[in-house]
This record gives sequence, structure tokens and C-alpha cells, in this order.
Amino acid sequence: MKHFFSTSTLVYLLFAGAIFAQKNPAAAGFDQAGSDPKAIELADKAMDAMGGRKNWDKTRFIAWNFFGNRKLIWDKWTGNVRVDNVNNDQTILLNINDGKGRIFKYGQEQTHADSLAKYLKQGKGAWINDGYWLTMPFKLKDSGVTLKYLGEEKTQDGADADVIQLTFKNVGNTPDNKYKVWVNKANHLVWQWAYYPKFDAEKPGFIRPWTDYKKHGKILLSGERGDRDLTDIMVFDQLPESIFTDFKRPDLSQYAQAK
Repeated sequence: MKHFFSTSTLVYLLFAGAIFAQKNPAAAGFDQAGSDPKAIELADKAMDAMGGRKNWDKTRFIAWNFFGNRKLIWDKWTGNVRVDNVNNDQTILLNINDGKGRIFKYGQEQTHADSLAKYLKQGKGAWINDGYWLTMPFKLKDSGVTLKYLGEEKTQDGADADVIQLTFKNVGNTPDNKYKVWVNKANHLVWQWAYYPKFDAEKPGFIRPWTDYKKHGKILLSGERGDRDLTDIMVFDQLPESIFTDFKRPDLSQYAQAK
């Protein structure tokens, strides 16, 4: 996929990108200098299509079921996270900002320092991985990310799309990863993604759809990933603090979802 830009096109992209960037400022550490203006513009359009940066920032509590293995509840404002294993009694309550938390496993709270360190690290890793599978389109301009425009290409379901590449500089648990993201030309939503275990890998580990968007509160979230879907996606404006302090597994159906 080759792409060439005239001088006038580049001027337009820079101007348009500046307008969108005002609405969607990059995180500190985003590789602005190393990223393509066209790729940045596409990232900003995707953010806008999903509800906009303002509504994303206002969204507080997000819950989802990751492949039927884990249920997560995340307080975006405080960094509190709850990770309940579906197939056993393990529950991890932690704060991703300070690394502190508590563990329930084997029928009791685990308080040994080694166990705490092991499972709190596991819990944060689950949040990083599982959260990326849900919210990646909102994180295209995160710290350490470099965006490159790769050209136009159809998705596997036949949609016309622009393709951008994400690489990372010393961030996350797997900084050597690379992703390709297809942005649907018709609706500006991320419509497909591909994962590469190494930035120099030629063949992807997978290519999956990113479709079936539904409105949750003021934002759009997608759970369709081919044969491995995210389910029970919910957004709340309010949840009790006990969600992040009590090991008893909550019934979220009793709480009103965001509108």
C-alpha cells in the first residue's frame, strides 16, 4: 500500500489535524513528531465518531466480560479495578495507579507479601490486556505510541478503510507489539485490527473485526472480535465504593446504567 502526498494535501492534513487535535489532545509522551499527520487525523476522527474526547473523559465506570474468563470493573477516574475470575473464586481488587490492593483466592484473603505481589501484578496485567481489547480506539494517542499511515485497504467484510500502524516506545507489558488498525471510511470507526507480536513481524498473529458498536452512556463501544467476543459491556455514572473493597461478587443488574 503506497501513499504519496502533494504539498497542498499535506497543508490540508496539517490544518485539519490541528482542528481535531484541539478536541482530542494527545497524552503526554505521545510521539507526535514521529507520527504521520494523516494517521493522527484518523485517530482523532475515530475518537469523535465514538462520542468524542469530552464524553470519553466524563465516562467513569466501565464493566465487561473478557472472553468468558474474567469480569472486570474499572473506575477510570480513580484507577480502582476489580477483576473476578469466572472459573474460580479468585478476586483481585487493586488500584492501577499506586499498585496497592487485596487478593481473595482459595476461599480466603491472601496476605502474604509474595502472594500479593504476584497476584496484583497479574491483576494489572489483566486490566492492561483486557482493557485494550475493549478501549483501544480511545487510546490511539496514548503515551509512547507512534502512528503511521499505511494507505487504503478493504477490511475482511469488504468495507473501504484507511489503515494506520501503531508501534510503542517503552510502554506497557509488551512494547515490541505492533498493531494495524483499519478505520472505516464511511463512519470513521475502527472496523478491524491486526496484532503482530514483534514490530518487525511480517505476518500478523491475528486479524479480527472490531464491529457491532453499541451506545453505552455517551460513548460507543464494540464487543465483536470474531470468535472471541467481549460481553456484558456496561457503563455506569455511579457505583458503590464497596465494588472495589468487598470481595463479595456484585450483581451489577441492580444499578442503573449510564444514559
